[in-house]
Amino acid sequence: MNMELFVLGTGGMMPLPHRYLTSVLLRREGDLFLFDCGEGTQVSLRKLNLRWKKINTIFISHTHADHVTGLPGILMLSSQVDREDPLYIIGPPKIREYVEENRRVLDMYINYEIIVREVEEPGTVFQGEGFRVDAFWLRHTKPCLGYTLTEDERPGVFHPEKALELGVPKGPLWARLQGGETISLENGGSVNPEQVMGSKRPGRKFGFITDTAYFREISPHVADTDLLICEGMFRSELEDSARDKRHLTSTQAASIARDAGGVGKMGLIHYSPRYTEYDLHQLLDEAKEVFPQTFLTRDRQNIDIPYRE
Repeated sequence: MNMELFVLGTGGMMPLPHRYLTSVLLRREGDLFLFDCGEGTQVSLRKLNLRWKKINTIFISHTHADHVTGLPGILMLSSQVDREDPLYIIGPPKIREYVEENRRVLDMYINYEIIVREVEEPGTVFQGEGFRVDAFWLRHTKPCLGYTLTEDERPGVFHPEKALELGVPKGPLWARLQGGETISLENGGSVNPEQVMGSKRPGRKFGFITDTAYFREISPHVADTDLLICEGMFRSELEDSARDKRHLTSTQAASIARDAGGVGKMGLIHYSPRYTEYDLHQLLDEAKEVFPQTFLTRDRQNIDIPYRE
């Protein structure tokens, strides 16, 4: 089962000609999940030729303009196709009011069901077949959420030689054992999956953090993420400004990844518009001193998220 991330925008505060506002799309087989929806989201979706009408759920971190200004366009765009499934929008308090007021003021034509869920308590906020999405509180100038998408455990590796030793012939019985079923043999015996399967293996985990002051309690939420996308808005020299505005420096983002444990790699996002291409590499260099598996996300970048065997 494929899982991949498409970076739709990497900027904070204001869009730039080469840097749209923060938004990422996670694709897991046929499911599409949008995390934040800054200005320019539609343009990146079109440039990447993504099937935006298949977006199942939109997760909003908070209701500052640079994270939600692309949402009205997505809602109206989705009415231009025959959509049978509902669109879920999940976010902090005020997200329902934002959606409803935009629909009213813009007199939107909506021909599908929109289900808005406001998060009141941290924990699991969405579940699907084989995965769940958890939300946790960050510390920004208004209520703000971080998210993780975690897949269920996978079955262990099937050992055909063990099955043959136990008298299970190659064929449908092997598939039933791999599916977790205990099977009966012609000699009256039985074989259960534990006899021919290895230990269960973890699924994949994705994390999304943006717009928060640094605090150590963030790290446990993103432990063992295969890919963490995390705000790194400022260089370390602006740590005081970051603290006042409740944002992260790239070094603080790297500290979150390092202290979490088990993070495969981390992509920085939500850059201040003050930074040129040269400045971004300075952000990266500072972060890599703390967490070497850090990289810079780029608008319209595609990142594969493989299983860790």
